[in-house]
Amino acid sequence: MALASTTLPTKSGLSLWCPTSPSLARRLPARFSPIGSRIASRGLVTASFANENREYVIIGGGNAAGYAARTFVENGLADGRLCIVTKEAYAPYERPALTKAYLFPPEKKPARLPGFHTCVGGGGERQTPDWYKEKGIEMIYEDPVTAADFEKRTLTTNTGKQLRYGSLIIATGCTASRFPDKIGGNLPGVHYIREVADADSLISSLGKSKKIVVVGGGYIGMEVAAAAVAWNLDTTIVFPEDQLLQRLFTPSLAQRYEDLYRQNGVKFVKGASINNLEAGSDGRVTAVKLADGSTIEADTVVIGIGAKPAIGPFETLAMNKSIGGIQVDGLFRTSTPGIFAIGDVAAFPLKIYDRMTRVEHVDHARRSAQHCVKSLLTAHTDTYDYLPYFYSRVFEYEGSSRKVWWQFYGDNVGEAVEVGNFDPKIATFWIESGRLKGVLVESGSPEEFQLLPKLARSQPIVDKAKLASASSVEEALQIAEAALQS
Repeated sequence: MALASTTLPTKSGLSLWCPTSPSLARRLPARFSPIGSRIASRGLVTASFANENREYVIIGGGNAAGYAARTFVENGLADGRLCIVTKEAYAPYERPALTKAYLFPPEKKPARLPGFHTCVGGGGERQTPDWYKEKGIEMIYEDPVTAADFEKRTLTTNTGKQLRYGSLIIATGCTASRFPDKIGGNLPGVHYIREVADADSLISSLGKSKKIVVVGGGYIGMEVAAAAVAWNLDTTIVFPEDQLLQRLFTPSLAQRYEDLYRQNGVKFVKGASINNLEAGSDGRVTAVKLADGSTIEADTVVIGIGAKPAIGPFETLAMNKSIGGIQVDGLFRTSTPGIFAIGDVAAFPLKIYDRMTRVEHVDHARRSAQHCVKSLLTAHTDTYDYLPYFYSRVFEYEGSSRKVWWQFYGDNVGEAVEVGNFDPKIATFWIESGRLKGVLVESGSPEEFQLLPKLARSQPIVDKAKLASASSVEEALQIAEAALQS
């Protein structure tokens, strides 16, 4: 798909997609919008629009929206110009907390808002609702966009509000994949986690629960199960694969983590398909029935089987049919002028590996937001050059006998070399054609974690045999670091 190149500045200092350049913005009134002025001059503004700030509109209230807002502020183009529309009742927050510290029981110091509003996860300021007011950013809460007219540059919300935009940034993220109603997907006691309200509902159930079944062996499943241990619940993880986190972990590495979970009382049912969720006389979930006819008792069930891009009213934009999401270029421009997409919902070119991808991760949400806004507001035209990064932190509550924190950078392709005994450290290196392509380290030091992206981006040639013979994770990382110099 050919994407329109429309960010070149004109002689007037304006960008076709950016209503005002930073230099010009300093000389214009706060509410000035060239796009809005042109529309008004043609006599097309006949309706009353609900948003005062119309130059830039962000749809979505998650990580990407919060970091985009910060970048607008840093460039001096938020006050009186930026509007954020979200379906939630809260200002943007660091969403990963919802399956980690937010789920801790009350006596173990759980995370709560306003403690994890963006951008604290990225080392920035805590952007509370008052922060947005102080910065002149208009917030529309609990009113998702349900329709869009790209030709007229207007949006319609669930309550019927009409909004106008000059430039639109879609940051709607993903929605949780759900079980169908006909197999019990919406029974009382069945939970999905994407928002604060979801997590609050789960916490209410955990406080009364005795037996919990977590469906899914990925990030959500692992993190929720670890939190359930803190509540002293009978916990079972059920998934169709033959190991945890199959998309990333090697079988050997997965076994290490499974053993740790078992030591904490968690049970596994692997290679299992679910037939339906059963309910009691009160309508509440009581069991998970497997395809083989067996059942697992449960008064709480958490479904963590993945997510899908929250396309909503934007389905007429160009989509990437193979990986899902809204197709964008390296500056997060869609093929429709004036419209951008960032974070989980965007299918973008992964420059380092020369392929299209879509990444559901907080790090990408933060970085894509910053890159997009910088490209929109300035002459910045560098293609987004993202290095895949994933991490997880579990069992971090007070009284835990073993805290887990691993980080991965790069691409898990080629042959895997494992070093260490998981007591507490372990490292896995992925090597393809002699080059280090990806690396994962559990329980690394700050210095070791800082080394990982350097290794993954540089992809040095490494001696696989020498790496495999290393007596410790520290020695293996020293060998890999030395390869950077050769």
